[in-house]
Amino acid sequence: MRCFLILLIAFLCACTESNHASWQDGPDVNIAVDSLSGMLRISSKGAVRLGTNDASAKSNERPQMRVELDYDFSIGRYEVRCDEFNALMKPAIGLTLKCLYGKNPATDLTYYDAVLFANERSKSEGFDTAYTYANAQFDAENHCTNLEGFVFHPEKKAYRLPTEAEWVLVAGANWNTAEGWVAENSDYQLHEVCSRTNNTARVCDMIGNAMEWVNDWNGNFRDTVLTNYVGAPDGGTLGLRVVKGGCFRNSLKTINSYNRGDVYTVTSATRADYVGFRLAFGEIPNPVWMGSNGNAASSRITALANASLLRSLIGTSKAKLAFRNDVTGNLAYIDFSSAVPSVIEIEDTLEMYHPEISPDGKRVAFCTKIEGIAGTSEVYVRDLNAKGSNLVKLNVPSAAIPRWRVLPNGDTVIVYVTDVGNNKDDAVFMTNSTWQVKFANGQFGMPEKLMDGAFHGGISEDNTLAVTGARLLRAHIALNGQSPAIGTNVVWYGGEQACNASLAKDSSKRTLFLDFGGVTGQTFAGTSYITHERLLVADSTGNLVHSVGAPSGFTFDHSEWAYGIGNMAVATLTNVNGAHPKIVMVNLLDDSVIDLVEGDELWHPSLWVKKGMNVGDDIVIDLDSAGVYFKDGQDWAHVSLGYKMSMLWKYKDDIEILCVGSSRTENSLMVTALTSGFALNTGHSGNDMNASLYVAENYGLNHLSKLKFIVVSIDLDLWHNSSEYTEILMANTPGFVYDANHGFWVSGIPDWFLDAVEESSQYSEIARTIYEPTRGFFSDNGVAWGPATVEFDSSWGGATGDAKIKWNLERIKNFIIKTAPLGVKVVGVVFPQNPGYRETGAWGRYGPRRSKAMAVLDSLNRYQSEYPHFRLLDENKNGYHDYGDECALNTDHLSIQGASKVTLRLDSLLQTMK
Repeated sequence: MRCFLILLIAFLCACTESNHASWQDGPDVNIAVDSLSGMLRISSKGAVRLGTNDASAKSNERPQMRVELDYDFSIGRYEVRCDEFNALMKPAIGLTLKCLYGKNPATDLTYYDAVLFANERSKSEGFDTAYTYANAQFDAENHCTNLEGFVFHPEKKAYRLPTEAEWVLVAGANWNTAEGWVAENSDYQLHEVCSRTNNTARVCDMIGNAMEWVNDWNGNFRDTVLTNYVGAPDGGTLGLRVVKGGCFRNSLKTINSYNRGDVYTVTSATRADYVGFRLAFGEIPNPVWMGSNGNAASSRITALANASLLRSLIGTSKAKLAFRNDVTGNLAYIDFSSAVPSVIEIEDTLEMYHPEISPDGKRVAFCTKIEGIAGTSEVYVRDLNAKGSNLVKLNVPSAAIPRWRVLPNGDTVIVYVTDVGNNKDDAVFMTNSTWQVKFANGQFGMPEKLMDGAFHGGISEDNTLAVTGARLLRAHIALNGQSPAIGTNVVWYGGEQACNASLAKDSSKRTLFLDFGGVTGQTFAGTSYITHERLLVADSTGNLVHSVGAPSGFTFDHSEWAYGIGNMAVATLTNVNGAHPKIVMVNLLDDSVIDLVEGDELWHPSLWVKKGMNVGDDIVIDLDSAGVYFKDGQDWAHVSLGYKMSMLWKYKDDIEILCVGSSRTENSLMVTALTSGFALNTGHSGNDMNASLYVAENYGLNHLSKLKFIVVSIDLDLWHNSSEYTEILMANTPGFVYDANHGFWVSGIPDWFLDAVEESSQYSEIARTIYEPTRGFFSDNGVAWGPATVEFDSSWGGATGDAKIKWNLERIKNFIIKTAPLGVKVVGVVFPQNPGYRETGAWGRYGPRRSKAMAVLDSLNRYQSEYPHFRLLDENKNGYHDYGDECALNTDHLSIQGASKVTLRLDSLLQTMK
């Protein structure tokens, strides 16, 4: 898991100019000119090896995995050109890239931009499309940042992006280091495609020029052999994508076939001026995905809804869906509040049917027998997490179809029945019974019998109604205040066949059920229909009050009311072959049916929605904005900063030391080890100093009542930026805009605001796991400094560069002045980088010239004399520092060992400043 956030480590390159590269197995690749414009036809029955066994490589690049390809496909001879992209996409979605030269690669585009281009080319040539989606989201420049319900269809004969395996296979036949535009020869700029080769039958620019999107989600490898591998089934909780081939900024010695990422984390919404793509064409027979559990499968389950869609429909993204994957028999679930909703499957040998999520959303109950099948069943409860931890069994002779309830006294209980077989026979039905058992502190209490008869469809809040449906729709009706055991059993729906009964989880006492095209239902609906083609709703007396038709070509199954929100139900859709490929949410107010998830065979959905806040009728809160410091489609920089903003509000009354800055701050300052005070690390990637000080000024100085120190990273090689990243991070993120529009709450934080921050958060489980215990710090064990790679032309310190340096100096100076009367002290930290930069003309990874950096450091040292509450901690010392290889995560970030060292030194400085 930790590999996802580690920045790019420089590797030694093992490359060849042979047509049979070291990572290819089997016969050479046959390449021929294709009839499709700009494409080459690839014919091979060989195999490639993805990844590496090099122990120093990132963990998502290890171990090496063999992939066999048994099909032919086409691939673009060159990266899609800027003029080609604009010609197709400007009329399609209004997106026009800035082209220095039209024949340069199209870059500065998202993964979604690339797949939309592929779709447009497919449509323009009369082919089906390889990518489907429900809704597209675009930024102010018309770049696509999110495709809701996005699904890749490898079986389609269409244009698409190449899979990683396809890309590596072709690269092996075209890996000529002399033909790449790289840092050594590119002048740090893009060049016209194929400008270093004249061979029209060769694929060009696989090395350098533009880095390339490929089709795959960035999943893990394992030491195995797979055929027609197409990547991970989803992006996990981070939504990581794969990019290949390096770019004009990268040194040749750092580019190899197994690298899968960039300097920073790559998601579908990432874009950079050095990342482009090339097309592939053709269907992939019998595709194989491999999930995070290392299991390969010829099918997958795909989330079709995400947080923004749910917020637009039900007002919140705090929702979870649990269901049975009938292919594996396992419990699967989706947390829609996650940054990238993904399907998590809990592997187990237990039979698992009828899961139901607990009222607090933290656990799930399930049984081992299916509705309509008589016999002994067991009920279990487990935590709703990837491990399914804390599994407990209800120790009774038989229990089936658990239903959670919260009693008026606050106790949480589970209602269950002793048998869930066919309920048509009165005598047999009454030999079974309905029970409830308290569940607290992860344990079952003593079961209590409620009534005779197996009423597994639920019990109303006031205990006056219980229902069941397993051939007949039966109800148990009691008077208010009576014991549930005292009441009358009746058969509803005229005794016609019914099933999947579910009693509303509110006070409405409505019963949701399915029928078999009965006369009563058809009369009410005013139309004829087949079995399970309509959802039916009865009131508290059994009279029909509503019905909803299934989408064309489908019928309903496994219908249930949603928890936490009225008028919403969930069900599976059954196709003409009897398979259950989708789970849908049904809105009983407008009869709309919304796709939630897609797979091969999905059963027994349970949808949980967190109940909304009650802040008073006179308060209007925009929960789409308040506290929303991250939105769907944004990259890891936004996830990281957003989650740390939620921690800032959480710990606002405790924080004494606020650490702001770039990813070097995040990787270097182990704030829980500081003895000088309670600290929070808000460092993150994709940052500039202005964005760091934006957080410090508007949130730290205004709302951290115990604040004594602000620690800010001094990243001189990033000072070619002024406020560009501030715009990217803040201007398009609702929470920051909302706060700015309310004056950053300087007059006081409303009582409801902190609840809104919690309600609006939708961060991935990984963000919570790595940041919460460390209060924002993250790094890994040391690797080595590696080659001192200069990513930018270090001579950027010309007139424009000088102006940016001056701007940043003034910015930090003004901030220092601002903090003086507030009694807040400021520490600027220059974190160590690769000592090998001493041998280059660059001060650090991104420049500037060493002479420019020295002048900046002189100015900062003068500030120490002018402003006694400011101190500079220069741990880089122009490369003459004492941080060895064990202290390096990569060429400009510290490992855990290095972080421990710099944190100790910072702590000592803070103690003296007290």
